Amino acid sequence: MATMQLFAQDNGVEMADSLRSNGKIYVVVICIVIILVGLLAYLFSIDKRLKKIEKENHIEK
Repeated sequence: MATMQLFAQDNGVEMADSLRSNGKIYVVVICIVIILVGLLAYLFSIDKRLKKIEKENHIEK
């Protein structure tokens, strides 16, 4: 029972530790940042087009 309690208290994440030790964590972070920047750019472009359409429709009425 004592050994099971020791295993249960292991808070380290093996995947994150191995990525950090190999330096690959930076690749993961860069990929996430690129994806988020792409999504934000897409959302801003949609917002810009939507404002243009709303402005055209408001003038016609």
